[in-house]
Amino acid sequence: MAAAGPGNDTGTKHELILNYIQTLKIGTKISVRAIAKALGVSEGTAYKAFKEAESVGLVSTKERIGTVRIDRKRREALDQLTFGEVAEIVEGKLFGGAAGLEKTLHKFVIGAMELEAMLRYIDQGSLLIVGNRALAHRGALEEGAGVLITGGFEPGEEVIRLADERSLPIISSRHDTFTVASMINRAMFDRLIKRKILLIEDIVTFSKPPDVMLALQTIADFQRLSRETGYSRFPVVDERTRVIGMMTAKDAVGAAEEMTVDKLMTKHPITAAPNITVASAAHTMAAEGIDLLPIVDRHRKLMGVVTRQEVLDAMRFAGKQPASGETFEDLMWTGFIAAESVNGQDEWGIAYKGTITPQMSGSLGMVSEGLLATLMTQAARRMIRETAKRNYLLESMTTYYVRPVQIDSEITIVPRALEMSRKFTKLEIEVKDGQGLAAKAMLTAQMIDPY
Repeated sequence: MAAAGPGNDTGTKHELILNYIQTLKIGTKISVRAIAKALGVSEGTAYKAFKEAESVGLVSTKERIGTVRIDRKRREALDQLTFGEVAEIVEGKLFGGAAGLEKTLHKFVIGAMELEAMLRYIDQGSLLIVGNRALAHRGALEEGAGVLITGGFEPGEEVIRLADERSLPIISSRHDTFTVASMINRAMFDRLIKRKILLIEDIVTFSKPPDVMLALQTIADFQRLSRETGYSRFPVVDERTRVIGMMTAKDAVGAAEEMTVDKLMTKHPITAAPNITVASAAHTMAAEGIDLLPIVDRHRKLMGVVTRQEVLDAMRFAGKQPASGETFEDLMWTGFIAAESVNGQDEWGIAYKGTITPQMSGSLGMVSEGLLATLMTQAARRMIRETAKRNYLLESMTTYYVRPVQIDSEITIVPRALEMSRKFTKLEIEVKDGQGLAAKAMLTAQMIDPY
């Protein structure tokens, strides 16, 4: 591919750099300066293209390692850490095997045993965590495993050569074995939680180009496309596939067939990035009253579309999946149980009881106000799930703290529906302890269709 000359515009140079990066072998180390020199572009242009390449999964830049050409990451393997990510987590320095940084590890082995016994636990795709034991380093690499050396020790030249030959990273960290094992465990646990969070890119098929219209096409073209596809709304794009409008059947009502789309379309439509959550997309679509959301890259180029029904179906599916790892909200709610109770003449209906533990305390030794607000939203969400078989997206919440709640107090959280419709709900939530009312909140939320 020829280098970009002085007459090329920035967009052409940008695409030139991205295309060049894609031709590089996986594991190749690259730099802004080298690319700029090789392609005859400015370092500023090369830097911008590098950031784009990183966002789409062509390269990865990590401290102490540099920028490396990688394979696109698969969301299905999100719970698996790569060797490069491990190096970043443990603040490690790479000594060899850079081409294997994007390989995933399925387990790690702590080398606190005799060499022969240690090697029985090591297989391809594992990571050996060990101190300054050269024979263990070599043995692990020969078995197809990466090596993480603790205590700040460095590998020998022979081991580094073997790591490069096998494309298996050998990394050194200043931390001790227990610390790095804890750091990796924490990261793996976080990945389990992240895997449950649905993103738009998980539900949109980007390989199939969406049906679109051009600005100078006519209403007759719109009607023909609508008949052929069965759809009634389409993104309008320019010559570079950037989204510039949205055309719907409502816009076309009463218009002459020869009228062009650009005269009737909704300009500057709402769009979304592929890495936003499905819940965020659902909130946007409901709040703005739109049924089709264009998915675009950072340059507003169309990547795909998602319908409101697809988003709601995905949220219903996600709600039925088993939990993967405990979030902070899950940990806060541990120990709370649902109970139907009556307090004098005031019928509570569904209520939730639990005990305030020392871990819930704030700086003054009483329960943290933020945690108490979280417990109230948790109770509201569970009440709606149990009574209406639905979920909600919080819009606003006003909280009143009547008095502090002491540690070890047993509290009862009572959510009541003041208003509940298909689209919206308004709740009153009370927190009571042994002395009576301790906190109260008014919550309004957008309802999500039944599971």
